[in-house]
Amino acid sequence: MDSLIAAAARALVAGDALGALKHVALREDAQALALRGIAMAQLGELPRARELLRRAARGFASHDELARARCVVAEAEVALAMRELRGWPRALAAASATLEARADRVNALQARLIALRRMLLLGRLDEAAAALDGLELSGAPPSLVAVAELAAAELALRSLRTAPARAALARAQAAASRARVPALLAEVGEACAALERPAARRLQAGHEQMLRLDEVEALLASGTLVVDACRRGLHAGRLWQPLARRPVLFALARALAEAWPGDVDRTVLIARAFHTRRPDETHRARLRVEIGRLRALAAPLARIEASAHGFVLEPIDAHAVVVLLPPIDGDRASLLALLADGAAWSTSALALALGASQRTVQRALAELQAAGRVRSVGQARAQRWLAAPLAGFTTNLLLPAALPLT
Repeated sequence: MDSLIAAAARALVAGDALGALKHVALREDAQALALRGIAMAQLGELPRARELLRRAARGFASHDELARARCVVAEAEVALAMRELRGWPRALAAASATLEARADRVNALQARLIALRRMLLLGRLDEAAAALDGLELSGAPPSLVAVAELAAAELALRSLRTAPARAALARAQAAASRARVPALLAEVGEACAALERPAARRLQAGHEQMLRLDEVEALLASGTLVVDACRRGLHAGRLWQPLARRPVLFALARALAEAWPGDVDRTVLIARAFHTRRPDETHRARLRVEIGRLRALAAPLARIEASAHGFVLEPIDAHAVVVLLPPIDGDRASLLALLADGAAWSTSALALALGASQRTVQRALAELQAAGRVRSVGQARAQRWLAAPLAGFTTNLLLPAALPLT
């Protein structure tokens, strides 16, 4: 490695992308192309960065597997930043194996962290937890330790364990301070700030209150019967009944909870569940069927009793009923929460993260674009979607695939 390459590499480790480019901007050899690609990635020029990294990989000799593997890892990180989540995980796994075999522990750890962050983006939290447990951080550079601790904090927050999240963020802050990388310090600071922002709204007896994540955690641990509109289910103590795939039943449960301790008229329930204001006998018959289904599913947590005009919710062991609402309303909350990270997402990546079809996501994006809440850049396969950051609150409870509550 010549002196200019070494100087550029040191600058990149310190987060000085412009300083690195000063050393290698005019060079076209494979090592310089790789460093230029990483520098462009740090500057946010992601398509150019990917092009340079691919040229670098082609420029290395066929026997130089280590250098090629490092380029694959760098390109995977660029793809992750571009929210292109398909096509590269197998190549990344192969590169990680090569790096481990060649005793390049630092870049092997980087590869595993990229795979871990992809799992978190996709909401595969069980897989992410297993991957996190398998990381060996002793002797790792502070910058990678900080990234790992940020991932640990996000995993804890997504499963509503705020105390472990705070501990992980404290470790991330210490590691980022040792690394002295401004972008990393800013990312840790933003993660810490999210803990203090409102994450949900508590609705009880007509009164609404904003809650932080730790307050949501305390509410769910209190034994109160919670109709959770963030993750679509019923929660009381250690019992959890998901209703995300039963929208009619959840609409009925929410309407009953919002009216508690009073009852809800049958006409109101029909309007909430079936979206009609002119009910007939078929709607009333269907309401009886759906109430029966909800009564059976909710039996361990609450009873649903008939009243003179409708139905009333009666918790079994809980002393109160609370509705937990997301900080923003609407059926597109999870989609907006994903876009709120400031990155430009493709429709295929959004569909993968939400577990929906690409056509469903395209329709939702068209509606949000018409309402002025998202915008697109690029055309055809290069089209990406952006939304303004949702300032003032955190979106952890809106992200898909939260860990089941136990």
